[in-house]
Amino acid sequence: MSGPISHHNPNEDEEKAEAPEASADQKAQMEQAYAQMRRKLRMTRLAEDIGNKIMVLSGKGGVGKSTVATGLALSLARQGKKVGILDIDITGPNIPKMLGIEGTELHVEDNQIHPAEGPNGLKVMSMAFLLEDPDKPVIWRGPIKLGAIQQFIGDVAWGKLDTLIIDFPPGTSDEPLTVAQYLPNIDGMVIVTTPQDVALLDSRKSINFSKTVKIPVLGVVENMSGYTLRGKADPNTEITVIGPQGLPLQATADGDGDWRVTLNLFKQGGGEAAAEEFEVPFLGALPFDPGVVRGGDDGVHRIVAEPEGETAQAFDTIVTNLMAEISKGEDSAPEII
Repeated sequence: MSGPISHHNPNEDEEKAEAPEASADQKAQMEQAYAQMRRKLRMTRLAEDIGNKIMVLSGKGGVGKSTVATGLALSLARQGKKVGILDIDITGPNIPKMLGIEGTELHVEDNQIHPAEGPNGLKVMSMAFLLEDPDKPVIWRGPIKLGAIQQFIGDVAWGKLDTLIIDFPPGTSDEPLTVAQYLPNIDGMVIVTTPQDVALLDSRKSINFSKTVKIPVLGVVENMSGYTLRGKADPNTEITVIGPQGLPLQATADGDGDWRVTLNLFKQGGGEAAAEEFEVPFLGALPFDPGVVRGGDDGVHRIVAEPEGETAQAFDTIVTNLMAEISKGEDSAPEII
């Protein structure tokens, strides 16, 4: 006696063959692709949520670029603006220390990182917040740095900002190139240099980089421009001060007996000469101020410690000139010839 007859439907095998269950690797790839898509959408939305986006670069290290970037951000925030600063230096982040917030733990919600808060309501994002051991070097190859920078741009909940200042490591390699490619509608770059003649060489690299990525140079800032000595003497008398290389410098006390003289410790005019040569704006000069060095170590920026001081006033002047350049709009932005 024959058994029950089973009716085989060949379409069932075809359906199973056409829709196999995704493997773990495939699911991971799908999740990664979805995360990248959301990140790109958030990057695009940055154009609407953030008013001005300013890159701060230098051709070489040691010119005080991070100090200048932090000063620009604090000066704007002191005027009541909503400001963020993005420390894109992956291997040597130090802006949180300058602001005295290096121990801050970041809050993550809905797959977005909420930046730390610094003085004057400044929003801060830096690799320094993510390092377990600040003394351990970050040794990452290009693709890993690229991914980290994309996350810093697309996965941070900046909210509504008037201005975002972006601080870079020295040079013109992966970091500024990646930001230029992925952050929409960058207003321009600020080039930080020092007064020496060699500043022309370093500034040339950064300015030529801006030409390559088609982002305008908003201006040049000359840092460590001069150290001012002050003193008291009899009113209206002549004072002689022995300056660098033993050269005498003359000063005259005013009616109250106050006198001042500026020592050009690192020569003078390199930044202004670079701006003139490349026909880009010169935003201004910052004095050589030992208080800036102490403030960076102590976590209290000079603008916060002495908001009415000479350095704070110099930053205010530079910010005024910077915003004037931005207000000219893209059509009238300075061209590089």
